[in-house]
Parts: sequence; C-alpha cells; structure tokens
Amino acid sequence: MKRIVLSIAAASLLAASCKNSQTVKPSDSQVQVVKNDITDQQLMDRVQKDALKYFWDYAEPHSMLGRERYHEDNIYPDNDKHVVTTGGSGFGLATILVGVERGFVPRKEAVKRLTTMMDFLAKADRHKGAWSHWINGETGKTVPFGKKDNGGDLVETAFLTSGILMVREYFKNGNAEEKALAQKCDELWKGIQWNWYTKGGQKVLYWHWSPEYQWEMNFPLEGYNECLITYILAASSPTYPIDAETYYKGWTRNGTYLSDKEKYGLPMYVKHNGAEEYGGPLFWAHYSYIGLDPTNLSDKLIKNYFDLNKNQVLIDYKYCVENPKQWKGYGPNYWGLTASYSRNEDGSVGYNAHFPQNDHGIITPTAALSSFPYSPKESMDFLRFIYTQKPEFIGSAGPYDATSINYNNWTTPRYLAIDQGTIAPMIENYRTGFLWKLFMNAPEIQQGLKKLSFKSEKYNIK
Repeated sequence: MKRIVLSIAAASLLAASCKNSQTVKPSDSQVQVVKNDITDQQLMDRVQKDALKYFWDYAEPHSMLGRERYHEDNIYPDNDKHVVTTGGSGFGLATILVGVERGFVPRKEAVKRLTTMMDFLAKADRHKGAWSHWINGETGKTVPFGKKDNGGDLVETAFLTSGILMVREYFKNGNAEEKALAQKCDELWKGIQWNWYTKGGQKVLYWHWSPEYQWEMNFPLEGYNECLITYILAASSPTYPIDAETYYKGWTRNGTYLSDKEKYGLPMYVKHNGAEEYGGPLFWAHYSYIGLDPTNLSDKLIKNYFDLNKNQVLIDYKYCVENPKQWKGYGPNYWGLTASYSRNEDGSVGYNAHFPQNDHGIITPTAALSSFPYSPKESMDFLRFIYTQKPEFIGSAGPYDATSINYNNWTTPRYLAIDQGTIAPMIENYRTGFLWKLFMNAPEIQQGLKKLSFKSEKYNIK
C-alpha cells in the first residue's frame, strides 16, 4: 500500500477510505503478557512467529495471498476482505520461508500453500507481465488502487517477485513437488516485461502502466526511496532486461541523487526524495533489502549500502530520542517512524507516511523491528519494551500497526500486510542472513548486479 513521499496522495487515498473507522481497543482476551525474564532469542522467536500468523492464519482464503489488511475490530473500508496486496504478499512469501526454516510451519503444508499462490498468480490479471497493486483474491481481477492506477504496478510487482525468486531458490533442489513449485516461480518471473516499463525505451523505469490510461500516471522511478529492488530485478531479467544506462541515468538521476549532508554526525550519502534533512520513512531501509543484502554492497556511486541504511535508521532513532516535539513516551525504548495507519485529529484511524519531518506522535512497530540488521541493540530495546511493558499494543499477529503513548496509549487493533510482512524476514536476516543468501545467490541476480557494476565480496560479485 505504500508509496514514496513524493506520492503522498496514496497515503491520502487510504486515509480517506478509513476516515469513518474509529479506534477500538482490543478485548482482554487479545492482550498477551510476556514476562520480563524472556531471553532475546525467545523474544525474536515470539515476534517472528506472531508476524507469521498474518500470512498463515489470516491469508485471503481463495488465493492464500496476503490480504491488504486484517482488522481485529472487523471494521473494513469498502468491504474489501478479499483484496490482496501484491507487494505485501511478496513479503509474506519471505515470511513463510522463515516459518519453514525455523520449524514454525510444516514444510509440506507450506509447499502446498505456496503452490496454490503461484497457480493463482499465473491466472490473475497481468499487464505486460506485471501485476496490479491490488488483486481480487476470489477472481484474480485487478482492483484499482486509484482511478488511473488500474493496471501494472512495477514496484509492487518487484516486491512480489523478490519473494517469488526466494521461494524458487529455496525449493529448486527439493522433491518432485518442490521442484514443480520452483518451476512455477521461474515461469512467473520470466513473464514480467520489465523493459516495457521504460515507456518506449526511455532511460528510466516507470511505476505504472494501464491498458486504459496508458502512461497517464507518469511516475518515473528516481532515487532515493524504496524502489531500488525494481531496478535490480529489471536488470537481472533473463527475458525482458533493462541496461545499466537505465539504472544510472534513471534511478541515480545521472548521479545527482548523491548527498554530502549529515545529521547527528551521520552521513546521508543520498538525497531522500522529499525528506533530505533527516531521511525518509524507515521502510526505505527495508523493502528493497528483504533479499538484497546491503552488507558491504557497493556500486559506482555508493560505497556501502549497509552504511546508507544504518545511518538512516540511526538518524530516525536519534531524532526520536531527541524528541523535539516533546511527544510523551518517545525515547530509547520507543522509537521508529514509517508509513502506517495513523491517528487523525478527531481520534479516528487514518494513514500517514511518518518520518522526522512528518512526525505526528505515532510510533509504528515495524519501523524498529524491521531495522534489526542495522540497529540490533536499539531494535531489541524496542522489542523488549513493547512486549513486556505494553501488552495493549500487541494483538494476535504481533504488534499492532500503529501506536502512541502520547495519546493515552492509543492503538488501532489492525494490521497491514506491507508492514507486518517485513518483520520476520528482516529479523531473520539479522539472525542468520537466510533470505539474503537465497536471493543473492540466484544466478540471474548475480549477473544483474554485475551488469550494474555492483560489487560484493561476500557473494563473489566483482
């Protein structure tokens, strides 16, 4: 559901759809108490297992993909219980793989479910190979995200494809059923016409294309924001690739997206679109890096993507600790600004892209939890605090999407796939590097990264 800050209209779209939905406190039966003596490893297990429930227990029942949202208060805008999200489902695929690897779900059951998902995606509407942002989980038909946003969404498709490739890599050497699943994944990947989205050969990718409205959305993908993975996948495609020039001219804006600014003594390295002072919402450090390992990863312009992400996260953390707006509760144990559900001035539930320059006193748990690779101590402090001290912020699928101590421990008993889906994968990447290894060792990804002059000694990419 997220868009970059420059596309804040998307946030307004969801806010409008939720404007009549009032906050409902969870019942006592939903509050989960965790004892203070729980170990760090047990806590990470707990939150990973909880987040998995969103995609395992609350999946859309026909497609088995991730629903756009799950509301424990059972209040849904526009009766959209069967709307599935493409990008969030990609994160859900990664989450399920974590569940299999950790023994949270049976491998055989996971293979069966993942096969159902791939069969659904093969039959669902596609637009030059790309899927739409939202899909009807019962029919496979495109659900418009906006009037003209009723066709292919290349960024959401990229988030989904990242998950599809990791599923392929995980099962490709398995038994017959697993190999068949991997083959389905491979066919879906090869059907995406990435180069179509250059709008006739322009040296930049475009976010949307619609059979009805063509290129009228007119949204070029230019850095820096959450869209890096789109270029990586497009360059790596064995069937419809883009060239390196498109990456450097389009994504890096001919190199002009570099920045020499610092905040709290931490270099920014790049200009964050619309958020150059402190950096953008923290999902920018998560979405592209579910599979793409930033550790000592470089290209012609960026010396170390891990440092870029780590600094963005620590700037967000230091801002929350400094707390210039004096929100109650902000501090070393309660921090993290990113796009999520939010609290409107009248107390109703809305949606907002939270970041330091757009801070409304709302802390979104996925911000700190999905930042574990970059800020393990700070993220663990948050995890321990919210589970042991704030049980009212925890529901059946882990921490609720948005919280605020400032507003009398306000929360909304609701979840979004795009937020819940990054928690288990990024924590697992911190713990074992599991998903990073799957994605980075895929043969096409290795070739695509080399084409774009990326280097990683860890994966022998030179």
